Amino acid sequence: MMGARIGSFKDWTDLFEHWLVDIGYDRSMIKDFAIDVQFADLPENEIQFGGYRGRPKWETVLQVPDQRIRDALLHLIVYQSDTEFASVEQQRNLIDTAPSDYDLWALLRVNAEEMRHGWQMCYLMVEYFGESGRVEAQKQLERRAFDRTRLLGSFNEPVNNWLDFFTYTNFVDRDGKFQLKMLSTSSFAPLARSVRAMLKEEQFHMGTGNNGLRRVIKAGRIPIPIVQRYFNKWIPTAFDLFGVDHSTSAEWAYVWGLKGRYDEEECDEEPDKAMLNDRARRQFQAEVTELIDGLNKVVPEGQQKLFVPDLRFHRAIGHDAGKLYSVQGEELTPEAHTRHLAETLPTVEDEQLLADIFKQKDWIEPKKAGSAN
Repeated sequence: MMGARIGSFKDWTDLFEHWLVDIGYDRSMIKDFAIDVQFADLPENEIQFGGYRGRPKWETVLQVPDQRIRDALLHLIVYQSDTEFASVEQQRNLIDTAPSDYDLWALLRVNAEEMRHGWQMCYLMVEYFGESGRVEAQKQLERRAFDRTRLLGSFNEPVNNWLDFFTYTNFVDRDGKFQLKMLSTSSFAPLARSVRAMLKEEQFHMGTGNNGLRRVIKAGRIPIPIVQRYFNKWIPTAFDLFGVDHSTSAEWAYVWGLKGRYDEEECDEEPDKAMLNDRARRQFQAEVTELIDGLNKVVPEGQQKLFVPDLRFHRAIGHDAGKLYSVQGEELTPEAHTRHLAETLPTVEDEQLLADIFKQKDWIEPKKAGSAN
């Protein structure tokens, strides 16, 4: 599809337009949303952690003192970019089934902002990393979530319906917030400025998901056990996105000042660098638990309460990858685990029931004019 190698960011933006056509996204649908390069101011111009702490943040790749650091920096930008374009590919088929004009607008805004975030990351690649950056920026538009060629597992999973979408934006986009926050203190100033601007937009994505789930529960048409099964689908993949438990890559990224802790700007104690990923994952788990406690307040009395699956359930990354745990954290035999997955993850029957419910248009509480996510 892409053909010739790109030579400038303008060339890359032409490829972006071809990508939109290729994935079947009508450009006119997002004409009201800006897709451009945006930077936010930094509160601190010195490197805030790691071995280069106290030195000026690096403004160009030539200022980065080691090729290993440059390679790791490009790697972080590539992976962040890949998630942005992938999420649009996952959600592109929902436009025709939006339950209301508001929900259509929210979906288009989320998609346009994810496109802008990928655009921003590719700008960094092309403008700062020379030929290797141009190659990686081009590859962002050649991979496809629906062909399962995106770099991370969550971003190859199908988003088949609006319950999928609300669950995804509440939990997977929340992982995105964590990743951006950890990059917001980066020693590479253009990346830190970029993600600080992106974080402001990410709040809307998470709010769309959480508010959408609240509206679904309050409408009372979709059975709570089905909602739980979609939680069981997406939350473990979000846990996986934090990476392996004892990551040397995360440790070196911290030592080099490229990626900090989620609460780096508020944290005084010395880090356990061997456990950075697991620490962030458990902070995410705590935040998700609090959110679900909030959703349970609108679950009708006498109905099943929603919950966060055990950290070990259905994991594909880390110490518990492939291990046979239930949503409650019980170890199972292979046969029992197979039956358990069939009972606790969305089924073909769930999707058919949802399709029938969605036809009625009363499955979600109407969005009140002027109310915030």
